[in-house]
Amino acid sequence: MKRSKAIITCAVTGSIHTPSMSPHLPITPDEIAAEAIAAADAGAAMLHLHARDPETGRPDQSPRLFEAFLSRVKQSTNAILNITTGGGLGMSLDERLAAAKWAKPEVASMNMGSINFNISGAGSKIQNWLHDWEKPYLEMTRDFILSNTFSQIERGMRELGAEGTRFEFECYDVSHLYNLAHFVDRKVVQPPFFVQGVFGILGGIGADPENVMHMKTTADRLFGEDYLFSALAAGRHQMPLVTLSALIGGSVRVGLEDSLFAGKGRLAKSNAEQVAKIRGILQELDIEIATADEARSMLKTKGGDAVGF
Repeated sequence: MKRSKAIITCAVTGSIHTPSMSPHLPITPDEIAAEAIAAADAGAAMLHLHARDPETGRPDQSPRLFEAFLSRVKQSTNAILNITTGGGLGMSLDERLAAAKWAKPEVASMNMGSINFNISGAGSKIQNWLHDWEKPYLEMTRDFILSNTFSQIERGMRELGAEGTRFEFECYDVSHLYNLAHFVDRKVVQPPFFVQGVFGILGGIGADPENVMHMKTTADRLFGEDYLFSALAAGRHQMPLVTLSALIGGSVRVGLEDSLFAGKGRLAKSNAEQVAKIRGILQELDIEIATADEARSMLKTKGGDAVGF
């Protein structure tokens, strides 16, 4: 098995967790910038970034909100800045692509298929909500499809790819690997492919070690040496499954987008806490960790000086 250094990605805030779930979830541009910088200092080579309305904490893809923190993060770290195109649940494709089209980042996320995306249980223990949008936002996902049609995916690939942006291909099920292979066969995207297996979202593939292995072996068969595998896992599954990814030659993603916890029943006080934890695990296992510039070389990104911010 060919082994490369493990890239640590940190997903700083996301669009799943809401302010009532944790007082440590970054909301404002200042908070997002501070959390991103600290995560890079702790060892993250890549930062996966969303924005939120600073008053309510609701996910918001407005370029002006990304502009409020991206330059600060770029000036303070050497990390690869990865802009979401998933946005927030229920957004149109135009809304989802807006920030990445403005920012022209080194890397953007790209969801590789439509799925039932049910996070209605995420707030089941919340008694008092800070904002009136939170509970309906979660509960509506019992009847929600996260739309990523072939037409939508191709539009995102072509419009962002024309700016030299590469992709974090988020694959929530095995079928999404075959969807990516379809675009690879048509030469819509070029190698190396950064495949991010997503485990534990209700509607996608389950958070089981066997599924991590199956996703990895399927990707090996489809993409050979033209790709890098990484994994993220929701909630309590985060650390065990991303560690498994590293053990089988892949990379890892942590951060408060994927889990609010740093241990059983213990909220993480920061993204950096999770980054430091997985970095320590990898070091104990003698798994080499990529620097930001090494990750750039591995992924063949255009470099931080070629972005739009």
